[in-house]
Amino acid sequence: MTTTKKVYVGKVAVGGGESVKLQSMCTFKTSRTDEIINQILSLEKAGCDIVRVSVLDDADACAIKKIKDIIHIPIVADIHFSHKLAVSAIENGCDKVRINPGNIGAESAVKAVADCIKAHKVSVRVGSNTGSIDKEFLTMCGRGADALVESALKSVGILEKYGVTDIVISVKASDVHTTVEAYTLLSQRTDYPLHIGVTEAGTEQMAVVKSSVALGALLLKGIGDTMRVSITDDPVKEIYAGKRILRAVGLDKNYADVVACPTCGRCRWNSMRFAEKVTNYLESCSKPLKIAVMGCVVNGPGEAKECDLGIAGAEDYCVIFKNGEIFRRVEAEYAEEEFLKEIDRLLNE
Repeated sequence: MTTTKKVYVGKVAVGGGESVKLQSMCTFKTSRTDEIINQILSLEKAGCDIVRVSVLDDADACAIKKIKDIIHIPIVADIHFSHKLAVSAIENGCDKVRINPGNIGAESAVKAVADCIKAHKVSVRVGSNTGSIDKEFLTMCGRGADALVESALKSVGILEKYGVTDIVISVKASDVHTTVEAYTLLSQRTDYPLHIGVTEAGTEQMAVVKSSVALGALLLKGIGDTMRVSITDDPVKEIYAGKRILRAVGLDKNYADVVACPTCGRCRWNSMRFAEKVTNYLESCSKPLKIAVMGCVVNGPGEAKECDLGIAGAEDYCVIFKNGEIFRRVEAEYAEEEFLKEIDRLLNE
């Protein structure tokens, strides 16, 4: 397991043994404050811990103050090229800035941003992705993992020169292998917290697959303090996907785990559809439970013996069982309704 130092993003602690924090990014221009606020509130409801916004001009930087008055999670200002916008975003209340010292400008500009970071006690994220590798390392190493790591650590060194140490680092690639290799190498070179993710992962299905493989591999090795599942879609989907990855690797146990068999020729009811319905029904559940939706009464209760509650079907009836023992037999037409009632009873115990 990798031990990193603890850094605060607003009041949210990352690194140092804290739980992995989920992050997403808004899709509207930040100065469109009403839309941004509504989107962030939706992300909060889904379970987002930290949110990032783009700062393209003065209007975006100034909008952060209004947004902060209404939302409840830390906000990260994403800055490129303008040190003045970085300073303005910090002065307007952002909790963290995402910058690349290499494109902020001259040494004096980097120092101005560093001084502002220290004065306002905010954290900073630096790093690289395969599209922003420092030219020095791009020439030496190409676009591989080594170049990503060296480029990111160069940015860290620049900030450290001016006394900034509340740093989070990222090294993102758009393919799984490079992502895993780069973060693994980086974790061996630094104790700063790492923000993990696959960049430009694509639309939902492929993005979730790529992120699950790459981030799951890293998390199982103890690498990663914050994470984003980048999806070309509604950012709320990123949070749901991130929560499922954390659950799959055992880092989040406060949820209802819905297990379901893939069905076979013995199945005589629509257990696939009902399994999906039960999963959605329990999406926001934070109670550690195991619920089973099984295809048939032949193997269902036995295969789901460790579950708190389960259902299995025959042609004209279903059985509901607790802890592997059948305790109710229900006519098929009432089975789904009765099972949801049993779930509610379990949630309220």
